[in-house]
Amino acid sequence: MYLWERKNWPQWEGRLAIFSKDLLRLHHKQSKLLGAMESIGFPLREEARAQILVEEVLKTSAIEGEIFDPIAVRSSVAWHLGVNHGALMAADHSIDGVVEMVLDATTHHDRPLTKQRLFQWHHLLFPSGKNKKLRIGCWRDDNIGPMQVVSGAIGRDRVHYEAPPATRVEKEMKQFLIYLKQEWKESSIDLFLLAARAHLWFVTIHPFDDGNGRIARAISDMILARADQTSYRCYSLSSQIQREQKNYYQQLEFAQHGEMDDADWIAWFLGCLERAIESAQEQLSLVLEKSHCWSQWSHFSLNQRQVTMINRLFHDFRGKLTTSKWAAITKCSPDTALRDIQELIAHGILLKEAAGGRSTSYRLKNHIPFSNEF
Repeated sequence: MYLWERKNWPQWEGRLAIFSKDLLRLHHKQSKLLGAMESIGFPLREEARAQILVEEVLKTSAIEGEIFDPIAVRSSVAWHLGVNHGALMAADHSIDGVVEMVLDATTHHDRPLTKQRLFQWHHLLFPSGKNKKLRIGCWRDDNIGPMQVVSGAIGRDRVHYEAPPATRVEKEMKQFLIYLKQEWKESSIDLFLLAARAHLWFVTIHPFDDGNGRIARAISDMILARADQTSYRCYSLSSQIQREQKNYYQQLEFAQHGEMDDADWIAWFLGCLERAIESAQEQLSLVLEKSHCWSQWSHFSLNQRQVTMINRLFHDFRGKLTTSKWAAITKCSPDTALRDIQELIAHGILLKEAAGGRSTSYRLKNHIPFSNEF
């Protein structure tokens, strides 16, 4: 029996009082992170905001198996926020759509969540013509069968979950949106708890043909932004969920087959949220390191190729830096690339790695990349 098949659905019976100590600890860590963000000043705060937004877009899409190019995502984020990341690649409509959805959810966290707003998010996730088989910007109709979450090869597939029939979606979503509106007004439960409950509730209804997971995470982000009372994100929940993806799906499946007590799901969600906040401290350290480095190098006269590649080494560079990679990325000759690199070595910005010959490579002095994925 699924949650929505129970007689008392959707009357939640979570034992919320048991989370008082967890919430106290979470709010303390949240306030420390928010304080650190405020203390670094507007330019660095925008830089950190951009980096976190890039992670959020990359990871919420990766959870659903859609892999975006980090450089293209960074370009889209830079364009939307007006932050210079030395971006070299134009983003496509799919990436822009996810960026716009996440920004709308978090920047306008004080606006009510409505059916029309959800439909707009769905349009952003699936730009016109991307998938003609999907019903875009409207609830699903189950015309090809019930909405199921399935894994495994054909003939050996396993149904993890089956959503309520499409004929119930309108009513189910109306109840969900009324509940959120009441909570905005009454604040009867902590917003961290509300973010967890709303996430589970939405994916249990599964109102769209596709994109339900990404929109559920956007709803959680909207509520968390409301809890932070800021227009920028200080941490990426989706990044942490992606690191714990297997456990994430297991917890959802367990909750959707359980009773109307959502305490176990909330406990996992709060733990994941806490780890996301802790990880954001590392992200903030990277922004501070980058700022410190650029202040040390401000008296050097660097060309645009050098500025671009240094920024790439902080964020988006994969593998080892070689002369040939420099030339390919900046679209210059190998001789020009070598001169650029040698100047940076002379300034003490780059170091030549120990291995020589054809495998000669370079790295930023005293910099340890935050993430090899970028």
